[in-house]
Amino acid sequence: MKFQIVAIGEVLWDLLPGGRQLGGAPANFAYHASALGGNSRLISRVGGDELGREALHLLKRVGVATDCVQVDETRPTGTVGVQVASDGQPRFTIHENVAWDAIRNEAAGSDAIAGAHAVCFGSLAQRSEPSRSTIRSLVTASPRPALRILDVNLRQHYFSPRLIEESLALANVLKLNDGELPRLSEIFHLEGDIPSRLSQLASRYNLRTIAYTRGSGGSLLFSEGRWSDHPGASVAVVDTVGAGDSFTAAMTLGLLSGWDLDRINEHANQVAAHVCSRAGAMPELPHNLRQMA
Repeated sequence: MKFQIVAIGEVLWDLLPGGRQLGGAPANFAYHASALGGNSRLISRVGGDELGREALHLLKRVGVATDCVQVDETRPTGTVGVQVASDGQPRFTIHENVAWDAIRNEAAGSDAIAGAHAVCFGSLAQRSEPSRSTIRSLVTASPRPALRILDVNLRQHYFSPRLIEESLALANVLKLNDGELPRLSEIFHLEGDIPSRLSQLASRYNLRTIAYTRGSGGSLLFSEGRWSDHPGASVAVVDTVGAGDSFTAAMTLGLLSGWDLDRINEHANQVAAHVCSRAGAMPELPHNLRQMA
């Protein structure tokens, strides 16, 4: 059986120094979930323009079902300016009033959610209506046993304490990185060392699992009272765009497959390291990293 995995939110073109690459955290996640053996769907919206047509073509080519990607005839397909620093870290300029700001709650998306084993959503696509209400309605409608994965994905000024808190209340799995934990600690008055702060979040919001990534420093997983600490995989970094999304996808397939926490952490780090070693967010994965499910 293939796990049914749904990502909800932005699909866009990252305008990288070397050319444009299809991206957006939910789209990246959906691609990697498919590459790793899941049956993934993306609920999003593109413009009825050349960039939108190209996005749909590429998503189909890499194995992501597009029957839930809506076409907007009035708003353009989303784009993001990306500058990559000397350490490989991206800096984003996210354009507004684009198609993924207007995701609607349509029948195809509702049908996909009804059969989902995991649903992944973030904070960025909730920056405006109607996407915010659509995302929350769909996540709420997911089956009770499903993983509801929040990738907080804090970008520019497109979040607020209220938005993050309401999103956490919908989730049972949280993914965040070492740049985001200090901001959440300030918002929610978290104290102590990193494990203490993650434990506070898990307890306060009844989270099954938390993934905390540290870039080249690896990751810390917490699930149902257990911890797994991984030092990271050494790799020559080209750029880090999409690495966190690939980690989240690998973690999701591992959790659904019932893998041990250390095994999940090892595999997710290997997948993310490979993505860092290639340009763009959706590089082809080598055979030894594919087909988890």
